[in-house]
Amino acid sequence: MRETVANRAEGARKILIYWMDAMITLLGVVFVTLVVIFAARGVITVPRALLTIACLVGQFTLFPLLLRAAFDGRPRPTARLLLSGAFAAGSVLLLPHQELADMSTWLEAGVLWVSVAALYLPLWATACLGAAVTGLVSAYVTLITDRSWVGTLITEVVSCVLLVAATLLWRWLWWTIRDAHDGQEAKARLAIAEERLRFARDLHDLLGRSLSVITLKSELAAKLSAKDQARALAEMDEVRRLAQGSLAEVQLAVDGYHTLDLDAELAGVRAALEAAGARCLIETRAADLSPAGRALLAWVVREGGTNVLKHSSATTCAITIDGGVLEMRNDGVKDLPVAPGSGLRGLAERLTTAGGSFSAAPTPTGEFLLRAAVPA
Repeated sequence: MRETVANRAEGARKILIYWMDAMITLLGVVFVTLVVIFAARGVITVPRALLTIACLVGQFTLFPLLLRAAFDGRPRPTARLLLSGAFAAGSVLLLPHQELADMSTWLEAGVLWVSVAALYLPLWATACLGAAVTGLVSAYVTLITDRSWVGTLITEVVSCVLLVAATLLWRWLWWTIRDAHDGQEAKARLAIAEERLRFARDLHDLLGRSLSVITLKSELAAKLSAKDQARALAEMDEVRRLAQGSLAEVQLAVDGYHTLDLDAELAGVRAALEAAGARCLIETRAADLSPAGRALLAWVVREGGTNVLKHSSATTCAITIDGGVLEMRNDGVKDLPVAPGSGLRGLAERLTTAGGSFSAAPTPTGEFLLRAAVPA
């Protein structure tokens, strides 16, 4: 997906650049053709025509290079920009204005350079440069032709404003397209990161309880191996069954089809706690709870049971579910960690995202209370 977004952005970039290149090339061809025509008619001498063409070719060759350099940002003025300005000044001085007194297009060589300089300068500097160039070109053309000074100045100012605005709009259009594609790419990266976080959280919730029970049963089997081999073998069979179930759950999670059943999780937690020597009391009233709410509470039961097994020495654990509220209490509070583990953080994120609430803390009576509420 990132490659597709990048390709689209690069395609838009090429379209804008080639479009501007085509316009500049067409304008340059028009100017050079006019110079050749006037040289053929004897309006200007061949050496002057060659020098004029050299200035025009230099200006119109540097123009696309200057555009590309300022495509993604606003660079500082460079020697290339100054050289382009020198070519533009040579074009204005050498072109036969007297023969083209009624052709305002001939006056665009100067303001065309201002338009590309606007990509390198702040707005106030562009305004000052534009005023200077239009004033000087208008004064020069007025001196060597019969054109009105006011008319020439108005033509130059309008042309300068329009060309500068068009060039800035051209770059702004690219920036808008680029930012939009960057936003899409950022959203794609965020979605991937969120999915990785969700999968890590689900994998922790899936394996935490099973691995804790496997550890307990393996230790029990090791203790019984010398005393009661039959029972030890039964415990190891249970370990094998749990390991196979955990592998199946992981495979389901990887495939994206895993959903937890609340009743099954309650039964599993009861069996795991009783195997560890703790009494488990369960009371549920969740008949009206939505499937999504039941699935959320199933995750809470799984992670809560895992924490009781791993982080407490409980002899009794009571689980009550009333509507969309679950409370899990145990009497085996140990020294609590400074910060909650990844499992509890994952539960809090999962429930908060779904519009519920979550808390886990010791009570004044010496118990540990895990409380979760889900939307009905």
